Amino acid sequence: MTKHTDNRHTGPSRKRLRLLDKAMQFLSRLDGRGPHVIHEVPVNSSFHSLPLSQESNPSTHSPTEMSDEQLSLIIPTKQGTFTVAHRKIPQPGPGEVLVRLQATALNPFDAKIHREGTFVDSYPAVLGTDGAGIVEQVGEGVTRFDPGDRIFFHGAFDDNDLATFQQFSVPRNLSFDQASTISCGISTAAIGLYGTVNGIGLIPPWERGGYAKYKGWPILILGGAGSVGNYVIQLAKLSGFSPIITTSSLKHTDYLKSIGANYVIDRYLPLPALNKAIMKITGSRIHMMYDSISTRDTQEVAWSLLAPGGKLVLTQPSLISQDDNSRQVVLVDGSPQSDENWETGKRLWAHLERWVEDGHIRPNHVEPLPGGLRGIADALARFNAGKVDAVKMVVRPQETNDS
Repeated sequence: MTKHTDNRHTGPSRKRLRLLDKAMQFLSRLDGRGPHVIHEVPVNSSFHSLPLSQESNPSTHSPTEMSDEQLSLIIPTKQGTFTVAHRKIPQPGPGEVLVRLQATALNPFDAKIHREGTFVDSYPAVLGTDGAGIVEQVGEGVTRFDPGDRIFFHGAFDDNDLATFQQFSVPRNLSFDQASTISCGISTAAIGLYGTVNGIGLIPPWERGGYAKYKGWPILILGGAGSVGNYVIQLAKLSGFSPIITTSSLKHTDYLKSIGANYVIDRYLPLPALNKAIMKITGSRIHMMYDSISTRDTQEVAWSLLAPGGKLVLTQPSLISQDDNSRQVVLVDGSPQSDENWETGKRLWAHLERWVEDGHIRPNHVEPLPGGLRGIADALARFNAGKVDAVKMVVRPQETNDS
């Protein structure tokens, strides 16, 4: 297992996402002053439930109250049926902390991994990326975390190699459910906009001169009500883009305008009508776009409206037959753990706590799901059926019945 021991904060080696039983997650506390030392977290994914004591106050928890097993949602074989099973709880070693999950948010990527059998090479496997919880135990040498600290994080997994969490304390005005929805969406949004390899390389609002830098520049965000689109709108506002135009079901208009959109256009308009509506606002084609849906239809819309020299971010592989080299199409890799995204992710998370506390970044709407871990399989099927609209489904692992 590789571990950083210096202050360079270089990124981990780029590897395929692997959800192996022995994978170690790393936790980096980032606040408004910048990153601190990376700490390892011996929790393999978000889809776990440490056994809870009866007390609701996390400070009363102690290692003696815990059994040596936890419940986990496991895929026993490639594309196999989800199963709730017992797994041993790893104990924190030197430099490590153990987190008791209170909420985990579901992502379409979780459904894709299970449906297509991609990214995972070893089974049984446990999925899950977004989480929020309470520090349960700290290992030797850990000085920046204490049992009872409320944290949320973005995780990734590598076999016996570095995997990192970007993390900070949960603001008291947020619930664990709300906090668990932020990490994956905000990372994908920010890397797509500001990443220099897996993004279009805009000057981010945390850099000198970056705040409101793009005042007067229109931006089009396809799918503004989704988890990623929600954060693209808010980051575009911090970057000064105006007007901010998004497509969505019109029932979400008031909410999207409350987080920064200036215009909300019906996502169900046929292509000619959609083009006409956008051209009426801008008077010309647009130079900056983020397609958070990235189906064939939305990519066609984006490409038809992208100006010469324009830049388009996609969240799914491009289906565009590019007919010129003046327009840039970038497929975002939203993992802040890769070498290419490390600096962008680190700087984003250094400012994120303050932005959340100040209300500049607001979490997704939350839909809590019943049944704990046992509710996840049916919830992921909703992604596959296209039945998730403008909410982030959240599971509370501690509500799982052991039966």
